[in-house]
Amino acid sequence: MAASSNYALRLPASLMSDVRLAAERDGVSINAFLVQAAAEKIAMLRARGMLDDADAQTQADYLDARAARSGPDRFAELLSKAGTETAVRPGDEVPPGWARPQNR
Repeated sequence: MAASSNYALRLPASLMSDVRLAAERDGVSINAFLVQAAAEKIAMLRARGMLDDADAQTQADYLDARAARSGPDRFAELLSKAGTETAVRPGDEVPPGWARPQNR
């Protein structure tokens, strides 16, 4: 297991309430949710070259490695885990009078 460190994080009450709700809906702990959020932000910053430790080649290698892990088969695998519920959930209904855009 990788080494970890502790940091006392102080969040405004309103943000903590949203974090708690989001973590609960994701079925993870608050800590796991915040670790994932930080990891996503760091990955985005690295990909955009906004961290000093990532030169152009490092960024390209990072994106190539990410791309190598993806593809149609992986996408289909992820979609298969999404569930099979077909009923429209309350609040997800198509609004009255809404028309589907025509293909152009």
